Parts: sequence; structure tokens; C-alpha cells
Amino acid sequence: MRRVTRNLLVAIALVAVALLALGALPSYLGSGDPYYLTAEPIETNETAADVNNVSDRRYPFLTSALASDDGRSDPYLADSYGIKEWFTHTPFDEVDALTRQVPEAATDDGVRVRRDGRVYHVEVVRP
Repeated sequence: MRRVTRNLLVAIALVAVALLALGALPSYLGSGDPYYLTAEPIETNETAADVNNVSDRRYPFLTSALASDDGRSDPYLADSYGIKEWFTHTPFDEVDALTRQVPEAATDDGVRVRRDGRVYHVEVVRP
């Protein structure tokens, strides 16, 4: 193998490892402000996104908020610079995805969802 080819392959491997580290590292950082996804039961006849069949792998914050006794998800710890949001899944992503799926369910600060016949107002909060 020629020296130039070997150096190019090593450089590509280093870039790939660095990108993987950037993707994994932020989720392990435990600093920053905590954000929670809250699900509060409401009574309304307005449009709501159906979340009966959502996966906890796709919507971990939503499913944990709906399953909890206090209606609050597990915390998402943001970093100081906003870089972590580029590489990790956030509760903001879940609200945005539900809003894009059912635009009529959007509210000023969250989205309305329907699960098991009950309607919830879901929003991201920071205590």
C-alpha cells in the first residue's frame, strides 16, 4: 500500500471516530439546565395528535411523561452552548415532530395529544 493511500485511510478513520465521539459524548455529559416534557390532562374537543401507538424508542420523553404519576418526563440536561442538541434527541424534537404531523394540534407553547381516550397538553418546561 502506498504511503499516501495509507495516510488517507488513517485520516478518514480518524474523522469517522471523531464524528462518532461527538455523537455519543454529549448524551453522557451530565451538566446543564434540566428540561422536562410535561403532559397535563385537559378537556377539549379540539384536534389532538393520536399517540396511542407511539414507540418509547421514538418518543422516550413523551412516553415517560404519560406513564409517570406527576406527568413529567425524565430530565433532559442541556449544555451551555447548545451543541448537545445537534447530536442528541431532545424533548423539543418530540414536540416539533408531533406539531409537524398534526399542525392543528399545536398550541402556543406545546401540542395536544390523545392517548387512551384522554387528551393531554404536552409542553417542554424548565423548572
